[in-house]
Amino acid sequence: MVSTPEITQRDLRSRSREIMDAVEHGQSFTVTRDGHQIGQLVPIRRRRRFVSRQEFAAMSRNAPDTGLEAFRADQEAAADHEATDAYDQ
Repeated sequence: MVSTPEITQRDLRSRSREIMDAVEHGQSFTVTRDGHQIGQLVPIRRRRRFVSRQEFAAMSRNAPDTGLEAFRADQEAAADHEATDAYDQ
């Protein structure tokens, strides 16, 4: 398991540019104050970019041929058929 480095509130204030640059490049930090963890700085997830039909076809060229029945069976196996009520938990 990878742990996130801890930085103090004072470090965040004095090195904010350096820390924000690191966050922008994927680094996460746990912020502490008086020795107690108070928050986390994590990068925002980026939306996936659009993939053109041609690019998808090129990426899928070496994929195994799956028949319609096998595809439907996979979909059926992955689907949650039980309607669950969030309040029942």
